[in-house]
This record gives sequence, structure tokens and C-alpha cells, in this order.
Amino acid sequence: MGRLFQILFIFVALTCQYTGAEAKDFVLVIDAGHGGHDYGAVGDKTNEKSINLGVALKFGKLVKQHHKDVKVVYTRDGDYFKTLQQRAEIANKASGDLFVSIHTNSVDKRNKNRRRIKGTATYTLGLHRSAENLDVAKRENAVMMLEDDFTATYQGFDPNSTESYIIFELSQNKHMDQSIDFASKVQSEMVSTAGRQDNGVRQAGFWVLAKTGMPAVLVELDFICNPVSEQFLGSEKGQTKFAKAIYNAFTSYKTAYDHSSGGKVRVEDDTPILTDDDSDEDDDMQGDMIDNGGELRYRIQILASDVKLKSGSSQFKGLKNVDNYYDGGLYKYTVGDYNSMDEALIELKKVRLKHREAFVITMRDGKRVK
Repeated sequence: MGRLFQILFIFVALTCQYTGAEAKDFVLVIDAGHGGHDYGAVGDKTNEKSINLGVALKFGKLVKQHHKDVKVVYTRDGDYFKTLQQRAEIANKASGDLFVSIHTNSVDKRNKNRRRIKGTATYTLGLHRSAENLDVAKRENAVMMLEDDFTATYQGFDPNSTESYIIFELSQNKHMDQSIDFASKVQSEMVSTAGRQDNGVRQAGFWVLAKTGMPAVLVELDFICNPVSEQFLGSEKGQTKFAKAIYNAFTSYKTAYDHSSGGKVRVEDDTPILTDDDSDEDDDMQGDMIDNGGELRYRIQILASDVKLKSGSSQFKGLKNVDNYYDGGLYKYTVGDYNSMDEALIELKKVRLKHREAFVITMRDGKRVK
């Protein structure tokens, strides 16, 4: 009996340990740059701190609504100041799995291209490879100079001294691959979803990225010094599109993370994807997709996976006319093929009995229309 009790005790302990590991939420840390007395870059009508916070809160809200296994942590959720060191400490204390710092770009007033420059860039930690990248890092790191005795807090680091940035050449970031992967997804979505000009994935020496022990990126949404871009940045619609773009990138990143962690196939959520109904034209929508020719067809998307599923998969049981297309590094599976949205919506109710998060997509010539 004693031996049996011992075996039972070990089994229960291992089961609890396994359950605890399974129950751990993915921790997403969202950092709205600047705040309080630190306005960041200033435009003609608005400022960086307000734009950053608006996009950060909208992004976090989407994640909370559609990823129940994700814990969202904000470095600030209101208009108050947090130091660079405090932001990194918040992320590390929360044991974050991904850190996303949101900023708005600008250039010096002496720059002749100041009123025309535009576009999104996403940064990971690294040694700057151009004077432009260094200038961005200097501007964002200069926030530390608002603190009393910042040289003590930041171990003598001078954000205005080029020599100080040698520390980022020497640092080895074990999360670099994941950071670049997520940054690439953000850039892709900024073009297709937010309609921004693609200024690429870049590297520079940002203190807040260097001090966070997790995959981390810093997004420069667009240039507030450009009046047209500023109008988009400061608008409710513009901030919503930025939030959706980052959310789409996060969803794709999280899908791959889940698969590598547990081999699960995740259902792709439809909410953040721009449809024809909410993609009304903008003077500044440089990246919208224009689709001409071919007959529109409607299908019901049921799931997405980063590995191709076998035709006999249990995921397809009871479904007819299953098809797939490859997009954004994922195999996306659909059922049905309808002439009208009304037909598709009628069938959607039936499909959702098995795949409750299924949604209707539009296709033309075998390709998804966004």
C-alpha cells in the first residue's frame, strides 16, 4: 500500500507540474514610447506620446479580445512618464515572451526633405549600419537625459556620443532571430494593412531593446513631420489600422510560436484583417492593394497552419470542397466556393458548428483579395 501511495503521489505531482506549464500565458509587453512631460516628436497638430499610446491601447485591446491565452502588460497605459530603465524592468519582471515598443518618427528641422519624408521602419537591436539609423537611436535614447543623474543609472552611457554605441556591437542577443522574424511580419502588415511605405527592417542601438531579456522590436510608425502622414497618425482610423497591422503580425508570430511549443494548429482570427468594407480610400494610403479583372468568389476560411495538413486530417471531417492557399508563411484552409457573400454567410453558420472562428474571405483567380 505504501508503494502504491508513493507512485500515486508522484503521478499527481507530475500531472500538476505539466498542467501548470500548459496553463502559462504568453506574455506580450506593449511599450508606448514617451509620455507625461516627455512629448517625443512634435508635429503641427499633435505629438508622439499621444499617437504611441493610442496605437498601443488599440493593439492591446485586439489581443485581449482574440487571444485568450495571452497576458498583455503595458509599460504605461496613460499619459505619464516611465524611464527607459523602468520600461525594461517592467518587461523583465513580467517574464515577457515578446516586447513591442511603439514610436513615431521625425527628422531634424534643418532637413530639406522634412515635409515629404514618409514610411514605416521596424528596428531590432544591433549596431547601426547607417547615419540615419544612428540618428533614430540617438533621438529615442535621449529620453534618458530627462532623468536626474542619468549617467549613474545608465552606467555612463551617453546617448549623443557615437562611441557609446560600441556596446551594442559587443552584445550578443540570443533572441535576434525571433526579433527579426517578428519585425519582418510587422513591416509586411504595415504595407498591406496600414498602407504605409516600407522603409524596411533595420538595426540600431536602442537601450530599451538591449535591456529586455526577450524577443524585442521597436516600431517607428511614420513621420510626424510630414503633414499628410501626421494627419493619418493622429486620426482614429489611422491608429486603428496601425493597431490592426501590428496585431496581424503578432497573430502570425504567435501561430508559429504555438506550433513550435506544442504542435497545435491555431485557428486564424478574422477580426483584424481589413475587408473591402473598411478599407475606404485615403490620400495617403500608399500600400493598398488594387485588384482588377477576374470573377470574385467567396470561401469560408477555417484555419491556418505552418505545416501542410494531410487531406484525411480530422480537422476536415464532415466538410466538403476543402482547399488551401499559401499566404504569409502559412497554409490557409477553406471550404466552399460561392458566387455571393449571402450564400457564403448562410453556409458559415453551419461551418461554425465545427470551426467556431471560421470567416468568409474573397478570392479572385485563386488569390485572396484584401
